[in-house]
Amino acid sequence: MQINEIEVLIDKNGEVQVHVTGVKGEGCLAITKELEKALGGGVVSRELTAEASESEQITMPNQIRQHL
Repeated sequence: MQINEIEVLIDKNGEVQVHVTGVKGEGCLAITKELEKALGGGVVSRELTAEASESEQITMPNQIRQHL
């Protein structure tokens, strides 16, 4: 099981940094969208990690049932 983490750092001047780990692809942007909005939405800079360039893996159930 993969663990996703969001770390929020607030310095003494009120500057906020958000770090996301354990998320492949740009899914981290979706995860932090509401948090960024709640913090005022003023993103000054954004740095994507190496994980952001990795492929997201989608797991599908072994069996798909169709209901008619």
